[in-house]
Amino acid sequence: MPRNLKEEVVFTAIMAGLMVFVMTAYNVTLAQGFTNGLVLAILSGYPLGLLVAIILDLLVVGPIAKGLAFKYIINDYMRKKTVLIGITISVLMVLGMVTCMSLFGIAVEGELTGSHVLATYGHTWIFNLIVALPLQLIIVGPIARGVLGKMQQATANASDAAEAEED
Repeated sequence: MPRNLKEEVVFTAIMAGLMVFVMTAYNVTLAQGFTNGLVLAILSGYPLGLLVAIILDLLVVGPIAKGLAFKYIINDYMRKKTVLIGITISVLMVLGMVTCMSLFGIAVEGELTGSHVLATYGHTWIFNLIVALPLQLIIVGPIARGVLGKMQQATANASDAAEAEED
């Protein structure tokens, strides 16, 4: 878990950057198939998706997911196992981000009009969840937590070295 703003920014950048890239590639490929313009469509959709995802992560979904996790889900046993806290928050984050980003995706594609908007949203939500949840738990989450752990270890080592020099 990030312990300060710098760690939160790095962690969010890695998490959102990887998740948005893969999910953009997935959704664009689902929508248009393997066409000549696929790579360009993925790259052109990525920046706006990343910006929206970072804003949602930091200002909306993240605080709600963490608040719900610590208030209703995480118990004393789970507090002793930080991996359980991380998994719990990750699952809640995926549910929140899929909910918001699916809406964003159909809005960007102009699919928010017509009589089938709820069916379109439900289909998009399910198809995004079945990819985003395992992607987060198996690939992206461990990568982001690994980088964060190395960053925290380097900070701790630098702090220990500074204390040793003072002695």
